Amino acid sequence: MNRDIIEGNWKQLKGKLKEQWGKLTDDDIDVIEGKREALAGKIQERYGITKDEAEKHVKEWEKKFDA
Repeated sequence: MNRDIIEGNWKQLKGKLKEQWGKLTDDDIDVIEGKREALAGKIQERYGITKDEAEKHVKEWEKKFDA
């Protein structure tokens, strides 16, 4: 899944995002607005993991939606 797909399907992906990362708040999700880098940053912040770990989690999550 690339950046355009995330941004284009943001409304549909919000629920899936909250299922995957329950520590993200509604405000976090509003700030992210479909931006992949912002998503990884918020995951890093909320879960106390490294940037590389957050990127890995986002990539794994994206694979779920690749067809």
